Amino acid sequence: MAKAKVPRATTKRLPIYYRYLNILHDQNVSRVSSSKFAKAVQIDPATIRRDFSYFGALGKRGYGYDVNQLLRFFKKILHQDHLVNVALIGVGNFGHALLNFNFHQDSNVRIAAAFDIKPDIINTVQSDVPVYSMKDLVSQLREQQIDVVILTVPAKAAQNVCNLAIKGGAKGILNFTPVRLASPANVRIQNVDLTNELQTLIYFVKRYD
Repeated sequence: MAKAKVPRATTKRLPIYYRYLNILHDQNVSRVSSSKFAKAVQIDPATIRRDFSYFGALGKRGYGYDVNQLLRFFKKILHQDHLVNVALIGVGNFGHALLNFNFHQDSNVRIAAAFDIKPDIINTVQSDVPVYSMKDLVSQLREQQIDVVILTVPAKAAQNVCNLAIKGGAKGILNFTPVRLASPANVRIQNVDLTNELQTLIYFVKRYD
């Protein structure tokens, strides 16, 4: 259990730590020093120690970190110890790419249902995922008890679709549209702006070239 409220910046770094621990586990590494850990994830040791301190004593001075122990801990913290079904709303080019990517191979996430308005793909199976009509969004989210959705619809439809997803019980929305969505306080929206991320990357590449 966390000793105090964990800052948002720390929670964003936890998946990075978890991924590296999985790499070490696959390499049969049982122990890792704090300096090697920091170098591998490119986060300074002081930040890592501070992040870990929110969850208690996770390492030992002079010993480093026990890989399997940390892996079990972060798996539980990040809810990686059970399968999570999510829904994809919008099966356009980008939506198809997400369906083709098998989340379950690399994590505990699986796209269990997809939704669209195009008659030619409704009631079909795309990349092993059933595609439903948008008319069934609310009922299917409730029936399948899906509370996390991925939004890849046109911008003009984003807010309306967001409202329907929330009506169906969505508590988390990964938003790939450029629209900043309005939602109740108990619904978490994570915005992913690929254009902005790319422009930021280009800035730093040119700035420090």
